[in-house]
Amino acid sequence: MTTSTATESGTFTLGGELTVNRLGFGAMRLTGDGIWGEPRDRKEAGEVLHRAVALGVNFIDTADSYGPEVSEEIIAEALHPYPDGLVIATKGGLLRPGPGRWDPDGRPEHLREACEGSLKRLRVDRLDLYQLHRPDPKVPYEESVGALKQLQDEGKIRLIGVSNVSTDQLATARGIVDVVSVQNRFNLTDRATEDELDRCEQDGIGFIPWFPLAVGKLAESGGPLDEIAQAHDATPSQVALAWLLQRSPVMLPIPGTSSVEHLEENVGAAGIELSGDEMETLSRIRS
Repeated sequence: MTTSTATESGTFTLGGELTVNRLGFGAMRLTGDGIWGEPRDRKEAGEVLHRAVALGVNFIDTADSYGPEVSEEIIAEALHPYPDGLVIATKGGLLRPGPGRWDPDGRPEHLREACEGSLKRLRVDRLDLYQLHRPDPKVPYEESVGALKQLQDEGKIRLIGVSNVSTDQLATARGIVDVVSVQNRFNLTDRATEDELDRCEQDGIGFIPWFPLAVGKLAESGGPLDEIAQAHDATPSQVALAWLLQRSPVMLPIPGTSSVEHLEENVGAAGIELSGDEMETLSRIRS
């Protein structure tokens, strides 16, 4: 299996201010089943975070809705005071009334409350990167983004990102605030937000693909993904991450896990160099 460190995939500078290694860590799974409640082993969750930092990961993505609140609390418990250069991104704008429920709430008053809660749980005076988790169809998008701009003006947010947006929504947000990142679903088998990725690449905005490891039937034995993985002494998931890293220089994958072993496998993807033919083969196929 290919092993590596996160630094081998290169770096990206968010908003011209915060430079991160392009392969980050998504902290969603440092919680219980269904992203609800406490993890099975809170100590192990902390060990995963320590190992991620040791492997060169300096970009961690979380949200107040993961747990809810549990992921942010574990990050602070494990890593605070934070090492120099570690960038922690969090999100607000989703409510969790129960397991399996993800209800948008983009009201300015809720976003202010959510931001204050994240500041407290993460034990910081200013959030490195704060992302609007999802547009709320019941609230004008301009009002939600405007609330984040106000919090930024007050010094509570350094940089602002948006998530689960269309190109039109991204344009709306950029008319209000400097958007430094977009977090949309994107992976080898689901490229529905390719237009948004292309816009980010054109304008130097970081693109954070969530659910980056979906490979589906592509990983079946004898298939093109499996063949490429064998050629690199790697796993199909590592190749899927390597494809993302080579797909665009603004791509910032954040694979998540609650296992140190799986973390090390994911970070190993940073050292895989796919050939032009391999990239073309993977880019042509779908699940």
